[in-house]
Amino acid sequence: MRHEGITIETIRVTLVVCCVLSFAAASEGAVAAENRAARPAARKVEKLACALGTHDSHARIAVELVNGRVNRFAYYSIWKPRTCSMEVERGDFYSRWEDTGSVTVVTLVEDTGGFLIGHEAGKRFHFIFREIDRMRYCGMEGKVSGSLTIARGEPRCVLDGVMDTGE
Repeated sequence: MRHEGITIETIRVTLVVCCVLSFAAASEGAVAAENRAARPAARKVEKLACALGTHDSHARIAVELVNGRVNRFAYYSIWKPRTCSMEVERGDFYSRWEDTGSVTVVTLVEDTGGFLIGHEAGKRFHFIFREIDRMRYCGMEGKVSGSLTIARGEPRCVLDGVMDTGE
């Protein structure tokens, strides 16, 4: 069948070619977008650690920073024969993190306490322990309150009240 010099077969072939080219272009665009999405933003990971005290009575903390923000921390203290240990990480099931300017609020699950973390220009991180349940993290009665400060490049922490027994 002909209509002004164009056959139905020519129209079919043209439509098939157009569809194939459109599909190829869409697929190429989708692959490019997927590749852009697959490349995560550059992450700068740093680890800080400090300790204070003697062999029989000390506190220490290790902090992981991602792009200058606290992403995870592990606190450990010992008062012979007792020990206390807690590890908190963004995105875990045991805490909720909220950043507001230079302060991060970490709320622990089941009303077991929380932390305020102040960031001083990425050089110093001040952890305020807010009524942390000793039974859950330390196996003894009472609450952990006070503060601990870790500074970049400093091996010694600054403690205030965290190691108090609460008695």
